[in-house]
Amino acid sequence: MSIDLKGQAVIVTGASSGIGEATARLLHAAGAYPVLAARRADRLRQLSGELEGALAVPTDVTDPDQVKALVKATVDRFGRVDALVNNAGAGAFYRLQDIDPADFLALLNLNVVAPVTAIQAVLPHMRTAGRGRVVNISSGATLRPMPGNAIYPAAKTALNWLSEVGREELAEDNIQISLVLPFVTDTGFYQRDDLPTGLQAHSPHYVARVILRALRTGEDRIVIPRGPEQPDFPETRQNG
Repeated sequence: MSIDLKGQAVIVTGASSGIGEATARLLHAAGAYPVLAARRADRLRQLSGELEGALAVPTDVTDPDQVKALVKATVDRFGRVDALVNNAGAGAFYRLQDIDPADFLALLNLNVVAPVTAIQAVLPHMRTAGRGRVVNISSGATLRPMPGNAIYPAAKTALNWLSEVGREELAEDNIQISLVLPFVTDTGFYQRDDLPTGLQAHSPHYVARVILRALRTGEDRIVIPRGPEQPDFPETRQNG
């Protein structure tokens, strides 16, 4: 069932730049109330000042207590949490033989454990409301092995599985978990000159349009096609 985002309180992690910022801006344009979560408090204050009605809550999503405080601040302001966009994340490039265990554990904590913590924090409020939407941002890198890119897709693959299982577990609560899989996005994660041959970076705004589609429709999985941006794609619903 497609929903109207107007008046919805939506937490967006990693909202200080890139895909998260673009998502917050589009949510505001759609009449929603974006809750901006990231570690960069100065950037969040600036962005919330531009988006009337937005709430900025500086948050380290790897700290469960800060995540609980984020959800509490959302409920205190809006009385509910309608949706969560788990966008905060990081990448790292290692060949298998060079993987640093400490870096791998930190990456898993941010890209896998933190989204689970955030979902657990919003679940009681969504269950009370009888509905909710969660969008987890994965990566098209999980669909295509590439030498030198081992631990980032490994972490995102774990997120994929957790999302798919969680979607089935929460179906009876009318809470939909959706996956969005961008390929390369022009956020500074990749430098344009470093892109593998044949890949073209998409704008954060383009990816954010797909995220809003997932929030509206609650569909299970959206893979953003590689290649040039397709103006009609975000508004075209896939089967499944």
